[in-house]
Amino acid sequence: MAVLEFKNVSKSFGDGAERSDVLKDINLAVQEGEFLVLLGFSGTGKTTLINLMAGLEFPTRGDVTFKGEPITGPGPDRGVIFQNYSLMPWLTVNGNVSLAVDTMFPDLSKAERAAKVEHYVKMVGLGHATGRRPAELSGGMRQRVNVARALAMDPEMLLLDEPLSALDALTRANLADEIEGIWDADKKTCVLITNDVDEAILLADRIIPLNPDGTLADAFDVKIPRPRDRTAMNNDAEFKRLRAEVTKYLMDVGIEAKAEGTKVLPDVTPIHGVPAAVAEAQKGMIDERFLDFSQLHKIYPTPKGPLTVVEDFDLKINRGEFVSLIGHSGCGKSTVLTMAAGLNPISKGAIKLDGRHVEGADPERAVVFQSPSLFPWLSARENCAIGVDKVYPKASQAERQDVVEYYLERVGLADAMDKRASDMSNGMKQRVGIARAFALSPKLLLLDEPFGMLDSLTRWELQEVLMEVWSRTKVTAICVTHDVDEAILLADRVVMMTNGPRATIGKITDVKLPRPRTRKALLEHPDYYTYRQEVLDFLEEYEHGAKPKKPAPKPIAAE
Repeated sequence: MAVLEFKNVSKSFGDGAERSDVLKDINLAVQEGEFLVLLGFSGTGKTTLINLMAGLEFPTRGDVTFKGEPITGPGPDRGVIFQNYSLMPWLTVNGNVSLAVDTMFPDLSKAERAAKVEHYVKMVGLGHATGRRPAELSGGMRQRVNVARALAMDPEMLLLDEPLSALDALTRANLADEIEGIWDADKKTCVLITNDVDEAILLADRIIPLNPDGTLADAFDVKIPRPRDRTAMNNDAEFKRLRAEVTKYLMDVGIEAKAEGTKVLPDVTPIHGVPAAVAEAQKGMIDERFLDFSQLHKIYPTPKGPLTVVEDFDLKINRGEFVSLIGHSGCGKSTVLTMAAGLNPISKGAIKLDGRHVEGADPERAVVFQSPSLFPWLSARENCAIGVDKVYPKASQAERQDVVEYYLERVGLADAMDKRASDMSNGMKQRVGIARAFALSPKLLLLDEPFGMLDSLTRWELQEVLMEVWSRTKVTAICVTHDVDEAILLADRVVMMTNGPRATIGKITDVKLPRPRTRKALLEHPDYYTYRQEVLDFLEEYEHGAKPKKPAPKPIAAE
């Protein structure tokens, strides 16, 4: 039986020339007890759709009903969990959950209300933190309070608007498992908005993508038996088939929408071939052991004595190789990267690049961080040109402009070179960051979770952009990531780090998948899930703070 229905619903904002059509002709029936997942790119109207369900927005045209009655506003029968926590900072965990209980159940005795609060706080695993305030909680714990507060209202339906997107991968996975457990125990109707395909398949009975034009795609039915184990699913034929099918659909509609929206600047002529200044800068480098980490240590002084964060990190990387560095939070991945960049002093051991010791920052080692740190008042072109002007002092102004425009075009910003950084989306800013790094013609490209702040689908798009540009330059690169698929997609070798402190290399996997690579092609490659399983098994072994049973063998240089 349908508990919530959309009939010919459209939603627009603004009037006249300012009018924006967000949703168009939506017909949807959510069944009682169903776990429905809505999946799509940023800006496709997912949040607007859930706001209509919650009664926080109303349709421009059409009808939205709950149990046959028009939705006229928010109600206790529909509990909403947003991406942002919105907790009262002066109240404890129990205090924040009590707000909901006291509002919804004023007729219960004080003891009964307290028992209800305790029940839901324990349900989300925060029984040990009842007296803590939000400032004393991690992001994952704050979101758990948010979940407990919504559940404590005992709604008939849970509406979850990207509740996990701001969390790290491990916390996100654990909380997704808890949400599934709560749904399974209470059999509440759930609607989840996400941009993560794996999360969608893990949780959903049905997955419905939102198209970029504001319409709904046909639903994908998820027929994988419950309970679903995320590691076991890696070997499930139905999971692989569905994952490839949903990914292909989203990539196709995303790329198609982007192509249709591309403008051509009349003054810009596409540049073919690497600019002469770039080719000149890349001459005369050694090939084997081009980058050499030798018994690298990082030790920080603390009041309790020296703390060794990274120890005996030994790795030899050949020129033109792409290495992914993966491991759990706190394992020292970014520490290794910042030492290679010359931004963090080496405590012991050495790093040599092209035969010379790394000492201090240098444009020959370009870094792309999670946040690209652009000058907000400068355009994409101007942000990119700052480093180029310094790196090519002997080049003419025209040649330097040539370099800037070449890489901005390569990352898909041909029609936005003169747009100010302050007017760009996060995805566009990161495109500028990537272009700026490549434009320096570095000997070494260092990427520190470059897509970590972006939604999954924008991340896919930029991974393809990165691979396309890298395939033209073959610059030696290291990418720090916590995303298993990203690590395999990008790399010639995946280097896995043990947990910190005293983190070191635990395992190295050679990825012998064909290049050039695309996500769609790799998902269909027979060896892809074997590589994925290797990395997943390693991460699972170290998931709960495990330490190696015996010292890992010293990795040898790449062939």
